[in-house]
Amino acid sequence: MESLRIYFLTYNCALTPIDVEHFSNHFFDALPVTDNSSSPLPDLLVLSLQEIAPLAYAFLGGSFLVPYFASFTQAVDRATLQRFDTQYVNVVTENSGMTGLMVFARSDVVNSLSHPDIARVGFGFQDIGNKAAVASRLSYQSHRGPQAGVDLTLIAAHLAPMEDAVARRNSDWRSMVERLVFSGSGRTSTPNNEQNEDEGESAALLPGSSESGSKYPGIFTPSNYLFVGGDLNYRTADRFPTKEDSFKYPKADAEPSDPFHYSQLLKNDQLKREMQQSRCFQGLSEAAIAFPPTYKYHRDAQLAARDPAQADKAPEWKWTSHRWPSWCDRILFLDTPPGLGDESKVKVLKYDALPVSPTSDHRPVALAVSIPVSDRRAVNEPETVAPFSIDPDWEHRRDVARKKEYFVGCLAYLGLTREGNAMVFASTIGILGAWFIIRSLLSS
Repeated sequence: MESLRIYFLTYNCALTPIDVEHFSNHFFDALPVTDNSSSPLPDLLVLSLQEIAPLAYAFLGGSFLVPYFASFTQAVDRATLQRFDTQYVNVVTENSGMTGLMVFARSDVVNSLSHPDIARVGFGFQDIGNKAAVASRLSYQSHRGPQAGVDLTLIAAHLAPMEDAVARRNSDWRSMVERLVFSGSGRTSTPNNEQNEDEGESAALLPGSSESGSKYPGIFTPSNYLFVGGDLNYRTADRFPTKEDSFKYPKADAEPSDPFHYSQLLKNDQLKREMQQSRCFQGLSEAAIAFPPTYKYHRDAQLAARDPAQADKAPEWKWTSHRWPSWCDRILFLDTPPGLGDESKVKVLKYDALPVSPTSDHRPVALAVSIPVSDRRAVNEPETVAPFSIDPDWEHRRDVARKKEYFVGCLAYLGLTREGNAMVFASTIGILGAWFIIRSLLSS
């Protein structure tokens, strides 16, 4: 049966440009290997990126974000050429505040994709995007005919932090359902909708339009496969750790029955608890976790990741003492859209964490899946699709929040960046110089 293969990776960048070589070398570590030591080529690569750049650059967007996104494009290009000797085309590069979404399609698949539609929402103070989500909706058209394909909704998200903020994280999920709304613009763009000189080329490569549909403008539709990946920030305790707690943190060499094995912490995972009680991510699933916590690694762990001499040594987990080691970085999915049958269920190929990053206290996490290509004529329309109704004020709230982001971004740029400081200094010197010149002219 024909299928669409997706490799979805989520990574908290910690406001720091990535080490391209390290990232590309490990990019496909979570891709399954078959008996002949090869892996099927993914059709789509999806990157959910959090804290992609400092606040000033992220809120101003546009050219300020280009170098940060470009480093991921470079890493993907290197990884795909090394692993598969093939090329992938960047078809989506979008952000909502400090959260970014990138989608790459294999070169021979690009012409089978619809124009992406984009939606954004902020969860931060007064809806600004220090914590946010950005979504893309697009469709894959099978060569079998116009009725055969796969409809996708891909979301990158970053929810509220801290051990005791479970209710806020659940509220952020509700905001995603209520205020991530697709307007049907159906075009590829650079961050914050600024035109890219390559946009015309991308538009030519992506014929057709995504099935946004005014009837289902939110992230849930009868036929769409939904993927939500990001720093969801759910922890393994509802309180902050004490100094004594840090002595109980997981160890790399512990056996599964050992109290120091990471699975002991997984028993207290907030996300699993909240999902089981239907307080968040209703209807979504997660593949089994068989990897250690992805947060929060000590600076020493990041330094060790930079050292090639450490590669052959036995692993050692270095945690910070003021945060519970937790699975903050997760990828959830709707395994069967509500309008499709069980034969359309997502097949999980692998779910794993990548090695510790030299530039972040988070480990990347990746999910490889295979989605059967369905006949759209068989889609049913159930009475209930989404757990919450769309907020009728979503567009106004988004537009007001964007204006606030731009204002905050300007202030942060002037006060917190070297370039901004230089502009303020030069302006101050210019004003003072002009004042002295005018004063001397008036007194002469």
